[in-house]
Amino acid sequence: MQGIGSSVGGDEAQRERRDPAGQSTGCGVAVMAKASAPGRTKTRLVPPLLGEEAAAFNTAFLKDIAANLLAAGGQTAIAGYMAFGPAGSEDFFKRNMPAEIGLFEASLPNFGDCLFHAVEQVLQRGHRCAAVLNSDSPTLPTSLLVETAEVLAQPGDRAVLGPASDGGYYLLGLKYAHRRLFDDVDWSTERVAKQTLARAREIRLQVHVLPTWYDVDDIEALRRLHAELIEGRRFCVGLQPHRAPHAAALMTSLDVKADLSRRIGLPGVLQGAPM
Repeated sequence: MQGIGSSVGGDEAQRERRDPAGQSTGCGVAVMAKASAPGRTKTRLVPPLLGEEAAAFNTAFLKDIAANLLAAGGQTAIAGYMAFGPAGSEDFFKRNMPAEIGLFEASLPNFGDCLFHAVEQVLQRGHRCAAVLNSDSPTLPTSLLVETAEVLAQPGDRAVLGPASDGGYYLLGLKYAHRRLFDDVDWSTERVAKQTLARAREIRLQVHVLPTWYDVDDIEALRRLHAELIEGRRFCVGLQPHRAPHAAALMTSLDVKADLSRRIGLPGVLQGAPM
Protein backbone atom coordinates (compact mmCIF):
# COMPACT_ATOMS: atom_id res chain seq x y z
CA MET A 1 0.00 0.00 0.00
CA GLN A 2 1.52 3.31 -1.10
CA GLY A 3 1.98 5.85 1.69
CA ILE A 4 0.83 9.44 1.81
CA GLY A 5 1.01 12.03 4.54
CA SER A 6 -2.19 12.32 6.59
CA SER A 7 -4.11 14.35 9.20
CA VAL A 8 -7.69 15.29 9.90
CA GLY A 9 -9.01 18.56 8.54
CA GLY A 10 -11.23 20.27 6.00
CA ASP A 11 -14.13 22.67 5.77
CA GLU A 12 -17.19 21.57 7.75
CA ALA A 13 -19.69 22.57 5.09
CA GLN A 14 -17.71 20.75 2.42
CA ARG A 15 -17.56 17.65 4.62
CA GLU A 16 -21.33 17.76 5.13
CA ARG A 17 -21.92 18.03 1.39
CA ARG A 18 -19.55 15.28 0.34
CA ASP A 19 -19.20 12.82 3.22
CA PRO A 20 -21.64 9.87 3.01
CA ALA A 21 -22.33 10.20 6.75
CA GLY A 22 -25.06 8.62 8.83
CA GLN A 23 -24.62 5.13 7.42
CA SER A 24 -24.14 3.44 10.78
CA THR A 25 -25.08 0.07 9.33
CA GLY A 26 -22.50 0.29 6.55
CA CYS A 27 -18.79 -0.09 5.97
CA GLY A 28 -16.76 3.01 5.18
CA VAL A 29 -13.80 2.43 2.83
CA ALA A 30 -11.09 5.10 2.71
CA VAL A 31 -8.64 5.20 -0.19
CA MET A 32 -5.17 6.41 0.80
CA ALA A 33 -4.98 8.93 -2.00
CA LYS A 34 -2.42 11.47 -3.20
CA ALA A 35 -3.28 14.36 -5.52
CA SER A 36 -1.70 13.90 -8.94
CA ALA A 37 1.39 15.95 -9.72
CA PRO A 38 4.31 15.17 -12.07
CA GLY A 39 7.36 14.19 -10.07
CA ARG A 40 5.34 13.51 -6.92
CA THR A 41 2.97 10.68 -7.82
CA LYS A 42 3.70 7.19 -9.13
CA THR A 43 7.40 8.10 -9.24
CA ARG A 44 8.49 4.43 -9.30
CA LEU A 45 6.99 4.25 -12.79
CA VAL A 46 9.39 6.98 -14.02
CA PRO A 47 11.04 5.78 -16.19
CA PRO A 48 9.72 4.18 -18.38
CA LEU A 49 6.88 6.69 -18.02
CA LEU A 50 7.33 10.43 -18.15
CA GLY A 51 6.37 12.35 -15.04
CA GLU A 52 3.22 13.70 -16.68
CA GLU A 53 2.19 10.21 -17.79
CA ALA A 54 2.70 8.79 -14.30
CA ALA A 55 0.54 11.56 -12.85
CA ALA A 56 -2.13 10.82 -15.45
CA PHE A 57 -2.12 7.17 -14.39
CA ASN A 58 -2.55 8.26 -10.77
CA THR A 59 -5.64 10.26 -11.70
CA ALA A 60 -7.03 7.42 -13.81
CA PHE A 61 -6.49 4.93 -10.98
CA LEU A 62 -8.28 7.17 -8.47
CA LYS A 63 -11.25 7.62 -10.80
CA ASP A 64 -11.48 3.87 -11.41
CA ILE A 65 -11.20 3.05 -7.71
CA ALA A 66 -13.93 5.57 -6.89
CA ALA A 67 -16.17 3.93 -9.50
CA ASN A 68 -15.34 0.53 -8.02
CA LEU A 69 -16.40 1.72 -4.56
CA LEU A 70 -19.69 3.01 -5.95
CA ALA A 71 -20.25 -0.30 -7.74
CA ALA A 72 -19.62 -2.18 -4.48
CA GLY A 73 -22.00 0.20 -2.71
CA GLY A 74 -24.69 -0.88 -5.16
CA GLN A 75 -24.35 -4.47 -3.90
CA THR A 76 -23.95 -3.97 -0.15
CA ALA A 77 -23.73 -1.17 2.43
CA ILE A 78 -20.42 0.47 1.48
CA ALA A 79 -19.56 4.18 1.45
CA GLY A 80 -16.39 5.46 -0.18
CA TYR A 81 -13.93 8.13 0.95
CA MET A 82 -10.65 9.63 -0.21
CA ALA A 83 -8.23 10.05 2.72
CA PHE A 84 -6.18 12.55 0.78
CA GLY A 85 -2.88 14.38 0.82
CA PRO A 86 -0.97 16.55 0.61
CA ALA A 87 -2.59 19.26 2.71
CA GLY A 88 -4.39 21.81 0.59
CA SER A 89 -5.15 19.49 -2.33
CA GLU A 90 -8.92 19.38 -1.83
CA ASP A 91 -9.60 21.07 -5.17
CA PHE A 92 -7.99 18.22 -7.10
CA PHE A 93 -10.34 15.71 -5.48
CA LYS A 94 -13.39 17.96 -5.82
CA ARG A 95 -12.68 18.19 -9.56
CA ASN A 96 -12.02 14.51 -10.13
CA MET A 97 -14.15 12.52 -7.67
CA PRO A 98 -17.88 11.83 -7.81
CA ALA A 99 -19.94 13.77 -5.26
CA GLU A 100 -20.84 10.46 -3.57
CA ILE A 101 -17.22 9.96 -2.51
CA GLY A 102 -16.45 11.64 0.81
CA LEU A 103 -13.26 13.60 1.43
CA PHE A 104 -11.07 14.12 4.43
CA GLU A 105 -7.48 15.26 4.64
CA ALA A 106 -4.86 12.83 5.83
CA SER A 107 -1.23 14.19 6.36
CA LEU A 108 1.09 12.68 8.98
CA PRO A 109 4.79 11.82 8.48
CA ASN A 110 4.43 8.13 9.43
CA PHE A 111 2.35 5.93 7.14
CA GLY A 112 1.09 3.79 10.01
CA ASP A 113 -0.29 6.94 11.63
CA CYS A 114 -1.95 7.86 8.32
CA LEU A 115 -3.72 4.52 8.16
CA PHE A 116 -4.76 4.57 11.82
CA HIS A 117 -6.19 8.09 11.55
CA ALA A 118 -8.09 7.13 8.40
CA VAL A 119 -9.69 4.21 10.24
CA GLU A 120 -10.57 6.49 13.16
CA GLN A 121 -12.08 9.11 10.87
CA VAL A 122 -14.31 6.59 9.10
CA LEU A 123 -15.54 5.10 12.37
CA GLN A 124 -16.20 8.58 13.78
CA ARG A 125 -18.48 9.20 10.82
CA GLY A 126 -20.85 6.56 12.14
CA HIS A 127 -19.88 3.46 10.20
CA ARG A 128 -19.90 0.15 12.00
CA CYS A 129 -16.63 -0.85 10.33
CA ALA A 130 -13.83 0.78 8.36
CA ALA A 131 -11.37 -0.28 5.69
CA VAL A 132 -8.30 1.42 4.27
CA LEU A 133 -7.62 0.75 0.60
CA ASN A 134 -4.61 1.44 -1.58
CA SER A 135 -4.66 3.70 -4.63
CA ASP A 136 -2.60 1.36 -6.82
CA SER A 137 -5.06 -1.42 -7.72
CA PRO A 138 -7.57 -0.11 -10.27
CA THR A 139 -8.66 -3.60 -11.38
CA LEU A 140 -9.30 -4.95 -7.86
CA PRO A 141 -12.40 -7.16 -8.13
CA THR A 142 -15.51 -5.46 -6.78
CA SER A 143 -16.43 -8.77 -5.18
CA LEU A 144 -13.51 -8.41 -2.74
CA LEU A 145 -14.84 -5.08 -1.49
CA VAL A 146 -18.26 -6.64 -1.03
CA GLU A 147 -16.72 -9.63 0.76
CA THR A 148 -14.89 -7.28 3.11
CA ALA A 149 -18.08 -5.51 4.15
CA GLU A 150 -19.97 -8.78 4.57
CA VAL A 151 -17.25 -10.38 6.72
CA LEU A 152 -17.00 -7.31 8.95
CA ALA A 153 -20.79 -7.29 9.36
CA GLN A 154 -20.62 -10.63 11.17
CA PRO A 155 -20.85 -10.64 15.00
CA GLY A 156 -17.68 -10.33 17.05
CA ASP A 157 -14.47 -8.40 16.58
CA ARG A 158 -12.51 -9.34 13.47
CA ALA A 159 -10.32 -7.94 10.70
CA VAL A 160 -10.02 -8.41 6.94
CA LEU A 161 -6.63 -8.33 5.20
CA GLY A 162 -6.07 -8.19 1.45
CA PRO A 163 -2.44 -9.22 0.81
CA ALA A 164 -0.61 -7.69 -2.14
CA SER A 165 1.69 -9.71 -4.37
CA ASP A 166 4.66 -7.58 -3.28
CA GLY A 167 4.27 -8.53 0.40
CA GLY A 168 2.27 -5.49 1.46
CA TYR A 169 -1.48 -5.28 1.57
CA TYR A 170 -4.06 -3.55 -0.60
CA LEU A 171 -6.80 -3.50 2.05
CA LEU A 172 -7.20 -3.70 5.80
CA GLY A 173 -10.68 -3.76 7.29
CA LEU A 174 -11.51 -3.34 10.97
CA LYS A 175 -14.48 -3.03 13.31
CA TYR A 176 -12.45 -1.15 15.91
CA ALA A 177 -9.36 1.05 15.62
CA HIS A 178 -6.71 -1.37 16.91
CA ARG A 179 -3.58 0.77 17.21
CA ARG A 180 -1.27 -2.25 17.57
CA LEU A 181 -1.87 -3.28 13.94
CA PHE A 182 -0.01 -0.16 12.80
CA ASP A 183 2.93 -0.28 15.21
CA ASP A 184 6.38 -1.73 14.50
CA VAL A 185 5.62 -2.37 10.82
CA ASP A 186 8.34 -1.95 8.18
CA TRP A 187 6.26 0.06 5.72
CA SER A 188 7.07 -0.18 2.00
CA THR A 189 8.75 -3.58 2.40
CA GLU A 190 7.76 -7.16 1.58
CA ARG A 191 7.25 -7.77 5.33
CA VAL A 192 4.17 -5.57 5.82
CA ALA A 193 1.42 -8.18 5.48
CA LYS A 194 3.26 -10.78 7.59
CA GLN A 195 4.00 -8.25 10.31
CA THR A 196 0.39 -7.06 10.34
CA LEU A 197 -0.82 -10.65 10.76
CA ALA A 198 1.70 -11.08 13.58
CA ARG A 199 0.33 -7.98 15.34
CA ALA A 200 -3.19 -9.37 14.98
CA ARG A 201 -2.10 -12.61 16.62
CA GLU A 202 -0.59 -10.64 19.49
CA ILE A 203 -3.95 -9.05 20.30
CA ARG A 204 -5.86 -12.26 19.45
CA LEU A 205 -7.76 -10.64 16.61
CA GLN A 206 -9.35 -13.01 14.11
CA VAL A 207 -8.32 -12.16 10.53
CA HIS A 208 -10.12 -13.09 7.32
CA VAL A 209 -7.56 -13.14 4.49
CA LEU A 210 -8.72 -12.21 0.99
CA PRO A 211 -7.14 -13.44 -2.25
CA THR A 212 -3.87 -11.81 -3.25
CA TRP A 213 -4.01 -8.89 -5.71
CA TYR A 214 -1.35 -6.60 -7.14
CA ASP A 215 -0.25 -2.97 -6.81
CA VAL A 216 0.70 -1.06 -9.94
CA ASP A 217 3.85 0.59 -8.63
CA ASP A 218 6.67 -0.69 -10.87
CA ILE A 219 7.27 -1.65 -14.48
CA GLU A 220 6.45 -5.34 -13.95
CA ALA A 221 3.08 -4.44 -12.48
CA LEU A 222 2.48 -1.98 -15.33
CA ARG A 223 2.99 -4.89 -17.76
CA ARG A 224 0.54 -6.94 -15.69
CA LEU A 225 -2.03 -4.14 -15.89
CA HIS A 226 -1.51 -3.99 -19.65
CA ALA A 227 -2.12 -7.74 -19.84
CA GLU A 228 -5.42 -7.36 -17.96
CA LEU A 229 -6.79 -4.25 -19.62
CA ILE A 230 -5.48 -4.50 -23.17
CA GLU A 231 -4.77 -8.19 -23.72
CA GLY A 232 -7.71 -9.51 -21.67
CA ARG A 233 -5.57 -11.83 -19.50
CA ARG A 234 -6.80 -12.08 -15.94
CA PHE A 235 -4.43 -11.83 -13.01
CA CYS A 236 -6.43 -14.43 -11.05
CA VAL A 237 -8.62 -17.05 -12.70
CA GLY A 238 -11.96 -17.17 -10.94
CA LEU A 239 -12.02 -13.47 -10.00
CA GLN A 240 -13.63 -10.89 -12.26
CA PRO A 241 -11.44 -7.77 -12.31
CA HIS A 242 -12.90 -4.29 -12.20
CA ARG A 243 -12.95 -2.92 -15.74
CA ALA A 244 -10.97 0.23 -14.87
CA PRO A 245 -12.13 2.19 -17.94
CA HIS A 246 -10.05 5.31 -17.21
CA ALA A 247 -6.80 3.36 -16.87
CA ALA A 248 -7.68 1.28 -19.94
CA ALA A 249 -8.38 4.37 -22.07
CA LEU A 250 -5.14 6.03 -20.98
CA MET A 251 -3.11 2.90 -21.64
CA THR A 252 -4.67 2.44 -25.07
CA SER A 253 -3.97 6.07 -25.96
CA LEU A 254 -0.35 5.83 -24.84
CA ASP A 255 0.07 2.58 -26.77
CA VAL A 256 -0.97 4.34 -29.98
CA LYS A 257 0.46 7.82 -29.48
CA ALA A 258 3.54 7.29 -27.30
CA ASP A 259 4.77 3.75 -27.97
CA LEU A 260 3.98 2.60 -24.44
CA SER A 261 4.22 -1.11 -25.23
CA ARG A 262 7.79 -0.83 -26.43
CA ARG A 263 8.79 1.35 -23.49
CA ILE A 264 7.55 -1.21 -20.96
CA GLY A 265 9.15 -4.12 -22.78
CA LEU A 266 6.22 -5.53 -24.72
CA PRO A 267 6.43 -6.55 -28.42
CA GLY A 268 4.79 -3.54 -30.05
CA VAL A 269 1.29 -2.14 -29.79
CA LEU A 270 -1.17 -4.89 -28.88
CA GLN A 271 -4.50 -4.36 -30.54
CA GLY A 272 -7.78 -5.24 -28.98
CA ALA A 273 -10.52 -3.68 -26.89
CA PRO A 274 -10.31 -3.54 -23.12
CA MET A 275 -12.30 -6.13 -21.18
